[in-house]
Amino acid sequence: MRSPAEGFPCSVEHPLVLGSGSPRRRELLDAARVPHVVHKAEVDESLLEGEDADAYLERIARAKLLAVAAALPAELRARASCLLVADTSVVLDGAVLGKPSDVADAERLVGRLAGRGHEVRTRFVLGAPSGAVLHEETVTTEVRFRDLRPAEVRAYAATGEGLDKAGAYAIQGQGAALVTAIRGSYTNVVGLPVAEVIEALGRLGLL
Repeated sequence: MRSPAEGFPCSVEHPLVLGSGSPRRRELLDAARVPHVVHKAEVDESLLEGEDADAYLERIARAKLLAVAAALPAELRARASCLLVADTSVVLDGAVLGKPSDVADAERLVGRLAGRGHEVRTRFVLGAPSGAVLHEETVTTEVRFRDLRPAEVRAYAATGEGLDKAGAYAIQGQGAALVTAIRGSYTNVVGLPVAEVIEALGRLGLL
């Protein structure tokens, strides 16, 4: 029998703890039929001066794991299978494009992506309820936007759909009309590389 420190296989009695308030990540885990509960903790996601995309993703994902582990109620800590946290960034020319501050900023970001290719990178970490890292991985998907007229950029930004999303667009929504090509995991662009998460859980004996 596994000890709580090693984690239990995911089940209703021993759910995975998703350390994220993202409804997209919850929906993706629901679709994959991974038993889970949500318990998020806030961290400062500010980019440090001179920090590159990979270093940023690694730092923020680790910070989320530790914050969620520290905030777990004792009852949930005792029965949780494992913790899952993730951070997704849009990377253009090596620079991280974060979430827009307002509609005008969303218009600026979408305008930068128009007619160009960019990367969507998600760093996910699976951890023990104690906060110890069990597995961490960065998954990259290449995305290309079609050429967009200024009026199209303004109209999409004005929908507000991308205001809470890295790069200011949602591929699973109206933002799908902006995309002309994708190479790699689609769910990664939505916010969680589900296949890679499932594979990692399987290798750890947690699913």
